[in-house]
Amino acid sequence: MYKNILVPMALDHGIGEAVLDVARTLLFEGGKITALHVLEAPQDSVKAYLDEAVVQEAFDHAKAKLDARVKGLPDVTAMVVKGHSGRGIIDVAVQQDVDCVVIGSHKPGLINYLLGSTAARVVRHAPCAVHVLRSRP
Repeated sequence: MYKNILVPMALDHGIGEAVLDVARTLLFEGGKITALHVLEAPQDSVKAYLDEAVVQEAFDHAKAKLDARVKGLPDVTAMVVKGHSGRGIIDVAVQQDVDCVVIGSHKPGLINYLLGSTAARVVRHAPCAVHVLRSRP
């Protein structure tokens, strides 16, 4: 059982509710769950053509979408950060002194074996326990 669980959520995938259910099962009474979405920052070459207001609008939209997904869940706090998905999850885990990350993962394809998926990066580099929930086809 864990006291401080981080649940990274990709807002365009449907596995979020199942991952939150697993996190609740692993949570000590009185513990906390943080639902995290990492908003990938535009590459520098693209950023040159984007107005900062557009980037902020995307951030605000992601925050509103995540807030809506966790609304009514008293033990879950929503957090959105900008950055690279794998690195952002690990950074938040360190900053928030997380003792477990519960992350969803899809069935890996060939590209994942060559480059590594976000879940694989988190498993390799997280400073705490990691529970990976596979999505079902």
